[in-house]
Amino acid sequence: TACSVSLAQDVTPPPDYVIGPDDVLAVLFWREKDMSVEQVAVRPDGKITLPLLNDVQAAGLTPDQLREAVQKAASQFVEDANATIVVRMINSRRFFVTGQVGKPGPYPLAGPMTVLQALAMAGGTAEFAKTDKIIIMRTTAGKSETFKFNYKDVLKGKNLQQNILLRPGDTILVP
Repeated sequence: TACSVSLAQDVTPPPDYVIGPDDVLAVLFWREKDMSVEQVAVRPDGKITLPLLNDVQAAGLTPDQLREAVQKAASQFVEDANATIVVRMINSRRFFVTGQVGKPGPYPLAGPMTVLQALAMAGGTAEFAKTDKIIIMRTTAGKSETFKFNYKDVLKGKNLQQNILLRPGDTILVP
């Protein structure tokens, strides 16, 4: 029904997913309900708090790496610790749209998304936007890069290679 509410909608993380601050996880132990947590947010310091285990580093790890770390830490309390990590929400992966768009601001990047899709998500370009001068700004390993995007060309099917896949932290600037 349209009115049903669940605790959280689990997401399928992209293949390159690394846990980050504000992500929401579940840490479930088989046969150890007291150690399991249905929903835990990754704090700004990158850690999560679990029963008995206290603070565990989560940010910077893949779900599999976190599962291994949690199982190792739990082995001092439980003989055969078997944990599952469920990604409930991905909030750490964001991109930003600023300038002449309907709804500027941060947006979640839960999976593959192109510049054109991101602009649609941000409500499209404003009437007087310079859509042939859109720029995507990206920082990789401390080095800044910029990519040009001509909205009009892409809509006409020209220069489609400029409709790149976004990465976490990218900013789309629409003058």
